[in-house]
Amino acid sequence: MTLPEPQSTTFSNLLNEIEKGQIKIPQFQRDFVWDIKKSANLMDSIIKGYPIGTFIFWKTNERLRSVRNMGDFNLPEPEDGDFVNYVLDGQQRLTSLFASLKGLKIKRDENKTDDYAELYVDLEAKEDEQIVILEQIDKSKQSLIRITDLLYAELTQLVSYPSQYHKTISEYKKRIESYNYSIILIKEAPIDIATEIFTRINVGGKPLSLFEIMVAKTYEYKKVTDLNTNEEKIYIFDLSDKFKILISDLTPVNYETISDATVLQTVAMILSKDCSKKAILKLDKSEFINTWPAAVDAIKSSIEYFRGFYRIPVSQLLPYNALIVPFSYFFYHHKDKPTGDKQKYLQDFFWRCSISGRYSSSVESKLAQDIKKIDNILANQLPNYEWSVDTSKDFIIKYGWFNAGKAFIKSILSLYAYHQPKSFNDESIVNISNYWLKQANSKNYHHFFPRAFLRKRQEEEFFINHIANITIVDDFLNKREIRAQAPSKYMKRFLKHNSNLSQTMSTHLITDLDEFGIWEDDYNKFFDCRVNAISKELDKRIIKQDIDKQNITVVLEDDAEEPVELELINEENGDSNE
Repeated sequence: MTLPEPQSTTFSNLLNEIEKGQIKIPQFQRDFVWDIKKSANLMDSIIKGYPIGTFIFWKTNERLRSVRNMGDFNLPEPEDGDFVNYVLDGQQRLTSLFASLKGLKIKRDENKTDDYAELYVDLEAKEDEQIVILEQIDKSKQSLIRITDLLYAELTQLVSYPSQYHKTISEYKKRIESYNYSIILIKEAPIDIATEIFTRINVGGKPLSLFEIMVAKTYEYKKVTDLNTNEEKIYIFDLSDKFKILISDLTPVNYETISDATVLQTVAMILSKDCSKKAILKLDKSEFINTWPAAVDAIKSSIEYFRGFYRIPVSQLLPYNALIVPFSYFFYHHKDKPTGDKQKYLQDFFWRCSISGRYSSSVESKLAQDIKKIDNILANQLPNYEWSVDTSKDFIIKYGWFNAGKAFIKSILSLYAYHQPKSFNDESIVNISNYWLKQANSKNYHHFFPRAFLRKRQEEEFFINHIANITIVDDFLNKREIRAQAPSKYMKRFLKHNSNLSQTMSTHLITDLDEFGIWEDDYNKFFDCRVNAISKELDKRIIKQDIDKQNITVVLEDDAEEPVELELINEENGDSNE
C-alpha cells in the first residue's frame, strides 16, 4: 500500500468522473440523508470560496457493490479493468454537490421529492448574506438565477438578465467552475484496510461487519454475450441478495435464523479450510462467486440432514449455528446421505460438539481443527478427539439448569424433539416453532411438575427449573389444561381422553408412568428416572474413546446466544412470572 496522496480537482473533472462511473459510493455507506437546505448551504460555501472538507477516495480496480443512482440520474458501471474511486468519506457532500450541479430530483418518500433544479443564486445578496437560497418570497425574479442555468444556460439567456447582474453572474459561474475540491487518494490498499479507514473515519457510526465488507468485495457486474442468441446481457452477483434468497428458501423449513457469518465461514472452509476473518477477506472473488451455488446446496443438504436424521425441526434448537459449517463442508464433498460408519461417525461428532460446549469460544480456530476430523470421516475413519464428553447422570444434573439459549440445554431439547413429542391430550405432534422459541416466555416449554406445585413443597429452584423437568408441549396444553396442578391429577384427566397415554409419554422420554412416580407425585423419583433416560439417549449417540474414560473435569461455559434467561410460563395463571 502506498501512502495516501493529497490531490485537488475542479467541478468539471469531478462531475465527469461521476458521470462516467469512475467515482462510486459503496453500498455500505448510509443512505443520502442531507435535506435540500443543507445542500443549499454547501453550494453557498462553494460560491464564497469556503473550505467544504476533504473527500477521501479509495482507488482500486476491484468492483464493489455500489449505489446505482443518485436521484433520477442512473450511474453507469465503469469499463472492465478501469480503476474506480470509491468514496470512503464525503458521501453526503458529494451527493449534495452532484445533485445541485445537475439539478436532480431526489425522492425522499412517497409524498416528497426534492428538486435540486430549484436552488437559486440571489444576485442581490451581499457576501456576508446567504447567496444560495430556496425561497423566492420577496425576491425579484430577475435577481434570481438557477444554479443549473448559471452553469449551463446559453449566453443569450444569461445576457437577458439586467446588465447590473452580468458581472455577478460571470463571477459566480467562475467561482463554481474553478473551485478546487480537496481529495485524499488511497491507492493499492486491500479492502480490509480501506474499510478499516472508513470505520475509523465514521467513529460515530456502526462499524462495518465482515459480511458487509464481503458484500462489497464480491459484487460482480459484467456484460456477457448469450452464445445462443448473441444478445448482450448483464450478469450481477450481489451477495446481499443471494443471502436473502437463501434465507427465503430456508424459511419454509424453519431454519431462517442462521447467520450471515455462518454462511461466510462455510464458503471459506470449503475454499481454504480456514474461516478466520483474515482468511475470509483473502478469498478470491471469482472463486467465491463460482463456489457459491455448490456451497448453498451443501448448506441446504446439511440442514435437511439435521431435520431428517437428527429430527431437529427448527434452527433455534440447533445447539450451535457453527455446526452448519463442518456439516456443509461434509456435504460439499459427499453429495449423498452418509450411511454405515460415516453416519455413526458424523453422529458422534455432532453430539460431542453439542454437549461439550465445543463452540462456546474460539469458534474459528476450533472449526479449522474440526474440518480435519470431517476429512477423517469422509475417508471412513473414526477421528481422534482431544476433548472428552460426559454423558453421566451427575453431569446432566450439574449442568441442567434450564436456559434455552445454552448449547447443552439445546442438545437435550433436541433429544426431546427427536422423539417427536405428542400432545398429552390427543396424540397430535407438537408443533415446534422458531417463532415461539424466539420469545422469552416460549409456549413450547412446560414444567412437567409445575413450578407452583413444587414451590409449595419447598423444592429447590435449581431442581424445579431443571431440563429434566421440561417437556415440549403446545400452548393450549401448557396454559389451559395443566397450570399448577399435581401431575397425578392432570394426567388422570388426560388418561380419560387418551387410551395410549403411556405411549404418548414415551415420546417425552417419560417411559413408564408407574416407574417415574407420576401417580404418587414423587418428584425425586421422576427426576432421577428422567435424568437416567436422558443419559441413556446420549450414550446411544456417542462412540466412547479412551479420552472419555479419563477423569477429566469439563466445565461448560455459559454460551447462551441470547444473554437473557428464558422466562417461563406461570402454570398457575398462564402469565409470565419472572
